[in-house]
Amino acid sequence: MILRRKRLPAELEEAYAAFTETVAALERGKAALAESVPSTRLPGRPLAESLLEFEEGLREADRCMPGWRVPPLEREWRRADAAIAECRRMSEELRLRAEMPEGFEALIGTIGDLMAPLEVLEEAEARFRALRV
Repeated sequence: MILRRKRLPAELEEAYAAFTETVAALERGKAALAESVPSTRLPGRPLAESLLEFEEGLREADRCMPGWRVPPLEREWRRADAAIAECRRMSEELRLRAEMPEGFEALIGTIGDLMAPLEVLEEAEARFRALRV
């Protein structure tokens, strides 16, 4: 017996490509945020700079979002769209605030809070996997 690997239906391949572009943009933004955290070797970038790059990743993700809005993923798409909007709102609010979080723990907590809404994209990835035949 030959086992065949499940594949996405052809009509979802373009949507999945757009989804992966969305995730890549978000990962770049998250990586910029992570650069704000000081390490034993580096002091960490200023959070305000990292927030601008994070927001650019969110804008880039927004540009990719329409490409994966397909009926079988409508629920996941809506949740991802709302998560990106929430991250953008939180980031802008923090960036425009006069005071930035101080101390390692506060910074880690703030960055974690900014990234948390994006975890819903894992549900979309799982849904794409479930649609393989």
